[in-house]
Amino acid sequence: MTAAETALESWHRWTEARTAAAGAPHGPLALVGTHWLGPDRERIPGLPGEWWAHDGTVRLHVEAADGILPEGGDASVHGGAYLHGEVALHPDTHPEPQRATHGELRLVPIEREGELALRVFDPAAPARTAFAGIDTYPYAPDWAVTAVFTPFERGDQALTVPNADGRERPLALAGQIAFTLCGEEHALTVGRSTGGRLSAVIADTTSGHETYRFRFLTLPAPDADGRTVLDLNRAFLPPCAFADHFICPFPPPGNKLPVAVEAGERHVVTKGEPA
Repeated sequence: MTAAETALESWHRWTEARTAAAGAPHGPLALVGTHWLGPDRERIPGLPGEWWAHDGTVRLHVEAADGILPEGGDASVHGGAYLHGEVALHPDTHPEPQRATHGELRLVPIEREGELALRVFDPAAPARTAFAGIDTYPYAPDWAVTAVFTPFERGDQALTVPNADGRERPLALAGQIAFTLCGEEHALTVGRSTGGRLSAVIADTTSGHETYRFRFLTLPAPDADGRTVLDLNRAFLPPCAFADHFICPFPPPGNKLPVAVEAGERHVVTKGEPA
């Protein structure tokens, strides 16, 4: 198998994994609500008990008869029984996050910039039951190019950018990548991801009509000389393309490429809609 065939096969596996993850029972299409919590107890539609935020945790007060269970390994923390009384759940930013379930619903505490919320995932969400796949441009090797990463001289920075929910939040950025695309020199501002990899939020001239209004990218960790690979075949839809309750960041200034990037994921396809 040639290098080109290997790259194509790897891309096919990536697209299949992306589609499977999107359509999973508690994947992004199943998100039906992100409920921001304050210090006052409140009711969340469709859930029993009272919910609030306190001391870096999502708190709830329920009765055993309400039928809320800790998920997975969390069961041992509470003896494997239905939650009863006042319970504290660690959010997703904690080293040991905790989730709960209510019937088929998955309840996920999250923390963003010091604010706490409860996300509710429902396998019966209309967006998930209508899901028919992700429309993607055909693979083309010319969209994978060498890029050189240069970190900011003053270290990582946080730039405030608009988010999909209408609020502005800081976006962590580490430097820029420089590359040649369609015969022209370009640069994108990137952040750091897990395992030393880089991440980017980008747009291009297809954004908002041929493709979703912006897309995400992950790049391999740069080598000692800063070299990495920008593979636009793997430009992927942000979570907010699947459900309105995600809070994805928009591209930072300068991250709209002045070319039509006809590569990567385009949009979510629903049943009865042509791809």
